[in-house]
Amino acid sequence: NKTVILTRQFRMPTYVNGNETGMLIEACAGLLDKDNAEDCIRRETEEETGYRVSSVRKVFEAYMSPGSVTEILYFFVAEYEAAMKVNEGGGAEHEHENIEVLELPFDQALNMIKTGEIKDGKTIMLLQYAKLEGLI
Repeated sequence: NKTVILTRQFRMPTYVNGNETGMLIEACAGLLDKDNAEDCIRRETEEETGYRVSSVRKVFEAYMSPGSVTEILYFFVAEYEAAMKVNEGGGAEHEHENIEVLELPFDQALNMIKTGEIKDGKTIMLLQYAKLEGLI
């Protein structure tokens, strides 16, 4: 009965590329904004999901498209429980985010990769990492 927390939010580039609603299911993420990656993922997790995670673990780094962009992603995992919920999440109001929080059974999330419901590269990589490493 292990679950994962993901988000669903509007992403203009996906809309422009044929995603009719522009909505994308993805793992928490955010720009570093001069923070270190660990502080960033803690902040973004709380803003987006409402969970205040205390112990995050960096698992790897990856260039998503090194032939065309300089972006590097830092991937983290963290355990959570109901007692860590400090607010409803949904994103930062000042950033005009409208984020739906999804708590899904892990096996369902993995299946959503097969069905095409999850198309976000970083989310696919994290879910597959969790499966390969037996985290869930």
